Amino acid sequence: MNSIFAKRMETLGTETAFEVLAKAKALEKQGKNIIHLEIGEPDFDTPQNIKDAAFKALKDGYTHYGPSAGLPEFRETITEYVSKTRGIKAEADEVVVTPGAKPIMFFSIFALVNEGEEVLYPNPGFPIYESLINFVDAKPVPIPLKEENDFRLDPEYVKKKITKKTKMIILNYPENPTGGIVTREDLKIIADCIADRDDVFVLADEIYSRIIYEGKHESIASLPGMKDKTILLDGFSKTYAMTGWRLGYGVMRKDIAQKVAQLMTNSNSCTCTFTQIAGMEALKGPQTEPEKMVAEFKRRREVIVDGLNSIKGISCKKPKGAFYVFPNITGTGMDCRKLGDHLLYNAGVAVLPGTSFGKYGEGHLRLSFANSVENIKKALDRIAKALES
Repeated sequence: MNSIFAKRMETLGTETAFEVLAKAKALEKQGKNIIHLEIGEPDFDTPQNIKDAAFKALKDGYTHYGPSAGLPEFRETITEYVSKTRGIKAEADEVVVTPGAKPIMFFSIFALVNEGEEVLYPNPGFPIYESLINFVDAKPVPIPLKEENDFRLDPEYVKKKITKKTKMIILNYPENPTGGIVTREDLKIIADCIADRDDVFVLADEIYSRIIYEGKHESIASLPGMKDKTILLDGFSKTYAMTGWRLGYGVMRKDIAQKVAQLMTNSNSCTCTFTQIAGMEALKGPQTEPEKMVAEFKRRREVIVDGLNSIKGISCKKPKGAFYVFPNITGTGMDCRKLGDHLLYNAGVAVLPGTSFGKYGEGHLRLSFANSVENIKKALDRIAKALES
């Protein structure tokens, strides 16, 4: 029987995190206790000053349509923030505000990448990259992130993979799922590779730029000649624990921003106005709570890395950013999907198989340490006992 769905829907992927979350919730409905280490969501509440700003915005009437690219005053705030944190001179008409940061991935790929063109992307990496590349009938070209290199992207490999068909290079750092980072020297090599290519762009997913434990965040947009070749993606979900607010943005060349804003008009009309006012407060207000959150994540990182390394059959590198660990589980003798199911159904610990993030994730699990130290310790104890049985 012929499918009622358009052919393109066959290429669209998903996020396993939400699938595992659904399975875990179903088990909880049956009365089972589940420790959630599968979802990439800070377990902290949105800071009170941000919520207060949203309440005030509602009272002040920010409940109507706004410009598709975002409120002018919010875009100006974003330019000030990006100019300061990335060392570039950004302008308001280079900013597009979106409901969450993920639309920037969709819109930039949709606006720039033609059928048959190539997009380089990290693997293991955020699964939506490959999903969207396939959706526009482009060719996904994975960049393997190897454990022996601390999951750091190899710029020389990228250099070898750039061809005449290359249209976009996706970079994510600190990286989901590995917590790996990219150095300024790495970025310089990549920038030099495409310096004379006006038709190649970089999508820099910097959503975890404020959650970094060693060194400092470097943006490829800050390198000479790269600002106009970079679509910088950022948002509020991770840094400010605002996942449910759906607020993100992209900074890009003006002509690209116009096309992305046009896609916003055709899909979402605009981003919720009162959340944008809250976003202004997030960027301009006190940064004490986000800083406390990162300090707590760093404390949890030590607990989960040490705990995993004490379990027979598991070894774990220490992530340099984000709030995930990506332990090697080959010593258990199980593939990552079987082990993930085993831990969920027999130990009550929800984790993600490494292959949820691409074929190079085999032999690994992703665990989020966006949970309390108490729950992390309980989960480690359950995992150890499950592997002993």
